Amino acid sequence: MKILRLLLGDQLNSNHSWFTKVDENVMYCMFEMRQETDYVTHHIQKVIGFFAAMRTFAKELEKANHKVIYLKINDPKNSQHLTQNLQNIFDEFQIENFEYQEPDEFRLDKQLSDFCKEINIKSKVFSTEHFYTEKQDLATFFSGKKQFLMENFYREMRKKHQILMVNNQPEGGIWNYDKSNRKKWNQEVLIPPAKNFDNDVSTIVQEIKIANIKTIGNINERYFEYPINRSQSLEQLNYFCEHLLIHFGDYQDAMHTDTVFLFHSKLSFAMNTKMISPKEIIEKVLQTYRENSAEIDISQVEGFIRQIIGWREYMRGMYWMLMPSYKTENFLDNKTKLPDFFWTGNTKMNCVKNAVKNSLENGYAHHIQRLMITGNFALLTQIHPDEIDAWYLGIYVDAIEWVQLPNTRGMSQFADGGKIATKPYISSGSYIQKMSNYCNSCSYNYKEKTTKNACPFNSLYWNFLDEKKAQLSSNFRMKMMYSLLNKMTASEIAAIQEKAHHIINNLDEY
Repeated sequence: MKILRLLLGDQLNSNHSWFTKVDENVMYCMFEMRQETDYVTHHIQKVIGFFAAMRTFAKELEKANHKVIYLKINDPKNSQHLTQNLQNIFDEFQIENFEYQEPDEFRLDKQLSDFCKEINIKSKVFSTEHFYTEKQDLATFFSGKKQFLMENFYREMRKKHQILMVNNQPEGGIWNYDKSNRKKWNQEVLIPPAKNFDNDVSTIVQEIKIANIKTIGNINERYFEYPINRSQSLEQLNYFCEHLLIHFGDYQDAMHTDTVFLFHSKLSFAMNTKMISPKEIIEKVLQTYRENSAEIDISQVEGFIRQIIGWREYMRGMYWMLMPSYKTENFLDNKTKLPDFFWTGNTKMNCVKNAVKNSLENGYAHHIQRLMITGNFALLTQIHPDEIDAWYLGIYVDAIEWVQLPNTRGMSQFADGGKIATKPYISSGSYIQKMSNYCNSCSYNYKEKTTKNACPFNSLYWNFLDEKKAQLSSNFRMKMMYSLLNKMTASEIAAIQEKAHHIINNLDEY
């Protein structure tokens, strides 16, 4: 019986049970497709990273004597469409059974499930064997509840998997060390050099050019810095544990013009393509902590673990619980068009310029740059969620819709009305000054609201609160800010509105 097994570009799990034995009747297929490169404009490092990792994975399967059909982007047999490629292989090799792993994106899941209803051979779906949870576990956990608090889910995950637990109580006495994870980095602690890899991807870059695929951002084609195989992914993990974990928690929210990665792990691309699993990462981090507990504080470790078994698993569960309607949520009725400087970094706002240019240069920004700089600015200027979604999905090498969409539309843009975040994550310039050195060399003054040189975030912040009063004033976490807004005089509010409206109507002047 001839079996065809599909592997998507984010299913590069060499430890999957599929690969435990070689079967001459089993054939694997992988495709580089315009269907995937063109649904949004992607960063060139994202496209190259996926293709490089896929090609490496296919070669490793072949070395292990598995049969592999791999269609490169310019292969004459490549229809550039997933189901047509599959049908062509069915016909050419007289395939009798089709098997695939659960896609993590709704659109691909639907495409394949619809396809399997149409074909005249048997089909079967398998787990990716990657996550701690199954797709519907979170929906079951929150069944009957009005709020979907991540913290409740996170604590349950800690208990279930006995991570940082002692006698079913949190190790160290508290569940969450978030308040210890908010230090500003002032160069007082030396950051080790980032772990990079000398991956020569020039051949793929040329193929991308021949295919005329539209991309954004920059790439050093002879020095691609992200892991593209399992060995490199494990190297990245070991480097993080040996050199960066010790200060990760302290500075995970910090931002600075002199450094891109600070103490962050750079593991998200490797993890989201499944070259390395969250369980492997957690186990290694815990092992490092146990062996170095005199030097590494529990707050560093808990802050990292929370990102993975808390936020990452939670966002995936929320995605599958709320799709497909979630993709059209726009609770605040935001309609502004994304400014051009999100694609160039050409803005006088130093924080936005740094966040965008780092993103264009590296296909990367850490969670606070995404949430409290670009996301904050997009929300305060009332950008349409569709526009900011497409930007986030395209610009980051680690962006796959299951993790990008709930983080953007929910956590960042509050477009879901509070299903994920209990309040909008917005701030004036004071927060940016508190957590970074961006304001030190900025054209604008973070202390001023309405003057010519006033930080745009300030008037935008108060204008946003005023304009969204009907939707937000009853939110218990917003009461203090609305109390301050209500104390402002009519003339103060008018001046703020005038300044904010000029910014919103002339975004690329700022």
